[in-house]
Amino acid sequence: MNDLHKIGGLPMVMKTLLDAGYLHGDCITVTGKTLAENLADAPQRPENQDVIYSPEQPYAPPNRHIRVLRGNLASEGCVIKLSGKEMTHFTGPARVFDREEEALEAILAGKINAGDIVVIRYEGPKGGPGMREMLSPSAALMGAGLGKDVALVTDGRFSGGTHGIMIGHVAPEAQVGGLIALVQEGDVITVDLGLGELNLMVDDDEISKRSAQWKAPETRYTRGVLAKYAKLVSSSSCGAVTS
Repeated sequence: MNDLHKIGGLPMVMKTLLDAGYLHGDCITVTGKTLAENLADAPQRPENQDVIYSPEQPYAPPNRHIRVLRGNLASEGCVIKLSGKEMTHFTGPARVFDREEEALEAILAGKINAGDIVVIRYEGPKGGPGMREMLSPSAALMGAGLGKDVALVTDGRFSGGTHGIMIGHVAPEAQVGGLIALVQEGDVITVDLGLGELNLMVDDDEISKRSAQWKAPETRYTRGVLAKYAKLVSSSSCGAVTS
């Protein structure tokens, strides 16, 4: 970050993305000005440096880091972070947890095995509430030497510090009855990067039965700002925004 700051910082990065057509310059910001107006005086990406590569010649080729997947388990989309992993397909049994802490306890106890897919749900915008970061479970998987052999699927989120095969921002989230709420222990989940899909391999009749029996859990907060947020926040696929 210090090196980035010296060559123009995030404004320079944003201007580079804006000029390449990757940002909406007409978006209004908290300054009252548009994004393009805010970046009008930002420096251009300097040449002869190896901190930030150009969009035309990126550091990593396409589909090697962040991708958006869909499929029946994420009909509104989800985000997979490969962190440089050489992977095109991953299939395994679901290990289901309704909270981050439950998953972390199982990982630390050695109950997660290579080939498993850890599912952490009810951590989305409404369920968290606030879409908590799954840094502790992902770090525990890396520490256990399972970073390349276990996938993590969650309606929560991850950050730049997260490593391993991470699939977050699953939408619709569990709290609103998304399919991730209906996953049961041992169900087979498939990640197919060729198709760009995340799928629960359970037939439609069984899914319908589970859906009919499902009830949304009570919200964790009944008053205050978190209760208001959980009630009004939108899907993560829409930015998890609220009014």
